[in-house]
Amino acid sequence: MPALAIRDDRSPEELRCLAKAERDVRVARRLLVIANALSGMSREAAARSAGMDRQTLRDWVIRYNADGIEGLADRWGDGRPPRLDADEQAELAQVILAGPDPEVDGISAYTLEDLALICAERFGKSLHRASMSRVVRRLGFSRQKARPHHPDKDEAAQAAFRGAS
Repeated sequence: MPALAIRDDRSPEELRCLAKAERDVRVARRLLVIANALSGMSREAAARSAGMDRQTLRDWVIRYNADGIEGLADRWGDGRPPRLDADEQAELAQVILAGPDPEVDGISAYTLEDLALICAERFGKSLHRASMSRVVRRLGFSRQKARPHHPDKDEAAQAAFRGAS
């Protein structure tokens, strides 16, 4: 099988000068390996000199042929999309702000497990409590919660007690 041709619009010396001026070390190493391959070094020896194998060199040559030096930069993705979309996150934020009803829900404050159950019921998406913690923090809520209070507390009795002491 014939070797993959490398575009020759730049000489190996030019590529080495560009590698020397390049701020990104990874791009500089890729420029050097392509310059070595262009100057007549075997593909295997050129790849080995840069700490990669021939297949990796081939992949970088393909990108260099297609996009030039810009093609040698890393192309990082955006990562995994969030489990809850924007509408679901907004609805979850409203649920958190509204808080539980002690009469109906039987709890005075939501825990991460409670919020994970709500997501499973409303959105059909199961989340671990650690994942729910990241979602809640991303929504701008802290882990702290208000001190619980009894639903039948008597404000007047509390004020009288404070006044007596």
